[in-house]
Amino acid sequence: MSTPYDLITMGRIGVDIYPLQTGVPLPQVETFGKYLGGSATNVAVAAARLGRSVALISRTGRDPFGEYCHQALKGFGVDDRFVTPVDQYPTPVTFCEIFPPDDFPLYFYRRPKAPDLEIYPGELDLEAIRAARVFWMTGTGMSEEPSRTATLAAMEARAGAGAGTTVFDLDWRPMFWGGEGGASSAGGATGHAAMAEARPYYRRALAHATVAVGNLDECEVATGEREPHAAAEALLAAGVTLAVVKQGPKGVLAVHRDGTTAEVPPVPVEVVNGLGAGDAFGGSLVHGLLAGWDLERTMRYANAAGALVATRLACSSAMPTESEVEDLLARG
Repeated sequence: MSTPYDLITMGRIGVDIYPLQTGVPLPQVETFGKYLGGSATNVAVAAARLGRSVALISRTGRDPFGEYCHQALKGFGVDDRFVTPVDQYPTPVTFCEIFPPDDFPLYFYRRPKAPDLEIYPGELDLEAIRAARVFWMTGTGMSEEPSRTATLAAMEARAGAGAGTTVFDLDWRPMFWGGEGGASSAGGATGHAAMAEARPYYRRALAHATVAVGNLDECEVATGEREPHAAAEALLAAGVTLAVVKQGPKGVLAVHRDGTTAEVPPVPVEVVNGLGAGDAFGGSLVHGLLAGWDLERTMRYANAAGALVATRLACSSAMPTESEVEDLLARG
């Protein structure tokens, strides 16, 4: 590609198998929908929906679900040239249960190993990574080798070249680090051990990132802090220029190294499935950063995009267009 991408994301890809019945436990669910999934993938789709040129770095199995991922990426306008097959591992699938407004348990099927953790440093197109206006990576990408080394190598290449914005999505999934629970939470009885395992790698990544995005659990993994303002300051001290702390029902706090602060309440909506909201927020955050918007406008826009997705069942296919976000903001 002769023109640099607006955004390259790196991380999970897979298939979301979501129940078409709300408020029903998985053993009793009778019908499911199939959707493209994975946090880095969903962020890429969200930004593409907003008109950005986007590519994804990831890997699938060499199987029908892998073919589906490629077809879906192309359908959403995301360049799939950096998504390659792995022969020995199947494309992951993820199930969820839907209990609105705030209970959406996730069940990851990523064993013996997910193909997206088989990204090798030597396979990276470092020229494209350095040239991208924004590079987005996730905490999950550092949970196993060789993806851990590849992810850090991509960040170091950008930092060494003085490239543009590098976003670290703190993306804490305890089960990928030896903890308990598939979603962002303390990790049950093994939570402290899992956090201790992850924290050194999070610190290394923060030193090469310009933006950090995470909820309070994720901020605690990265910095040891849970209080929002303290967590933001700790992220800035670790090396980033912009810290974005998501506070759930209390909205979002963003603090820039230059002293600019934005604290924005959530957009009230009737929640159907909250799982894709953070990824919509991420893609819209990238959109606002690329547009050069001020911090408050960017946060309000990203909040609105996340709220829209929370009113819909799916994740990737639920990502809003620019006009949909603007309409919701206008109604507020």
